[in-house]
Amino acid sequence: MKTRIGFAGIGLHSGIQIRGSLAPAASGDGIVFHRTDLDVKIPALHDHVVDTRLCTVLGLGEARVGTVEHVMAALAAQGVDDAVVEIDGPEVPIFDGSAEPFQFLIDCAGVTAQIGMARSIEVLRSIRVSDGDGPDAAWAELHPINGTVFEAELAIDFSASAIGRQKMALRLSPASFREELALARTFTLAEDVTRLRAAGLALGGSLDNAVVVDGPLVLNPGGLRSHDEFVRHKLLDVVGDLALAGAPLAARFVGSRTGHALNNRLLLALFADSTAWRFTNGHAVANGARASLTVAA
Repeated sequence: MKTRIGFAGIGLHSGIQIRGSLAPAASGDGIVFHRTDLDVKIPALHDHVVDTRLCTVLGLGEARVGTVEHVMAALAAQGVDDAVVEIDGPEVPIFDGSAEPFQFLIDCAGVTAQIGMARSIEVLRSIRVSDGDGPDAAWAELHPINGTVFEAELAIDFSASAIGRQKMALRLSPASFREELALARTFTLAEDVTRLRAAGLALGGSLDNAVVVDGPLVLNPGGLRSHDEFVRHKLLDVVGDLALAGAPLAARFVGSRTGHALNNRLLLALFADSTAWRFTNGHAVANGARASLTVAA
């Protein structure tokens, strides 16, 4: 029986070909990113985030792994607590810009229960972070919730009329992620593409792996996968970024115009206050035993 499932694709920002795999890990090891070209293992934890420009980047020493949020979202939503993401370059491949390819890899690999008590991080009191105090300020909050579950509600507002204002709420589960979030792709504004590339970003970006918006127009020949694909993808990012808590959150997330930076700041603020959280039995997403990635025969 094989112990891992391989993948290959282009890095969204580096533009280089990346090869890697999803592999099993021992119970309690958590999610770890292994830069196989450097032989450096980086824990998938909020306090290892070193950059949040357009994606979430983990670092340890000189080693970096970017664009971790999509694979983290897929792993978290399927209740996978322990796995190794092996890659031979500086970022996780973008594939089509969504989490669905990672969902497919996990489905092919299979998930198995491991010995050990499933646990979640219970939020005991509300935590808020923001980018300012005005009515247009971006903000994100975590609130206590009844039960070992995770719920999220997000609103976005863009000047491009193809996006505009959108809002979405859901209770996270393997099924709701698969049906509501996994297929939603990353997006950008046409006016930002030149600026990003001049800054050394989005070098691997194309209409094959991102939705590009120009005012009222969606430039992708196939259009959108759903009329509110934009807020769905932003909520997917929330799931992936908050998965860096180290265990599923038993909480309610509410946010407005939030992005990778605020999502990370929210976790930092939560864990900075030891009275705001505690570990609790049960799994806030899978509602089952500790799970690990394994490859089916």
